[in-house]
This record gives sequence, structure tokens and C-alpha cells, in this order.
Amino acid sequence: MDIANCLTVIDLLCAREFPAEHSRTEHGESGPGFHIAALHTSGDFWEDDGTEWEETAAQYEADRDGLTERLTSRWGLPQHISLRSVFVRTMDGETIEEPWAGLSEHVPDVHLWKAPVRDRWFALGVSHGYKELPFRLLGIVTEVDPP
Repeated sequence: MDIANCLTVIDLLCAREFPAEHSRTEHGESGPGFHIAALHTSGDFWEDDGTEWEETAAQYEADRDGLTERLTSRWGLPQHISLRSVFVRTMDGETIEEPWAGLSEHVPDVHLWKAPVRDRWFALGVSHGYKELPFRLLGIVTEVDPP
């Protein structure tokens, strides 16, 4: 993972206007009130016996933590927010705003800052859906308060 590149993308996301409609971007996706960027993406695990998956999971957590250290020096200590209860609430029929509802489906928790740039939230999380799919280190910028 290239930390300098990740920080550049984070700065870009924090400065960028939010679109009126959902769209794909060169870094991920955007919608009303949010941007989500894949800062780093692993390969898939279709042929894995589980060993590579576990090593990759640990590496992505370490990458997130390393990037968290760099952002802590900019913005202070983050909050650690679980999205598991958000997922349960969504499944129970509660309306949760995006990007939080969608993230809760594949990101168990995030490190969260109230970024001083344009008074937006910034979150880092490790995305992983089904066991065969790649891991993604996500950077999320939003004006939507966390649920």
C-alpha cells in the first residue's frame, strides 16, 4: 500500500463537491452527501484454502491502522465505530442514510474523524463481503452524521 497515494486521494475526496446523483468515479463511488474510495484492493480468494485470506485480512487491518496513525497526526484521535448494529437496524427495516446503510453490509467497523476540512466526517474501514471476494481499504467522506 502506498500511504502517500492514499493521503492524496483522501485530500481529494475531502475537497470534492458531492454529486446530486449516485455515480462511479475514478476512485470508487459518490452520491448525495458522500464519497467512497477504494484506497487499496487485494486479489480474490477463489483458489485459497484459507491461509492467504487470513494473512490478507491481517495485512489490511494493519494497513488501516498505519493510515490511522498518519491521519491521527492531522486530525487527532479517531472514534472507533462498529457498523454491526447499523446493519441489524437496517435489516429490521429502519431507514439508515447512505453511506452508512450500504457500508454496514460489508464493513464491520470504521475509524472516524470529524475532519476540519469543510466540516465533514472521514472514515477508514476494511471492506470484505463474501469470503472469495477481495478486501478493500476504504476511505469515506460524508456530511451525513453517523447513526
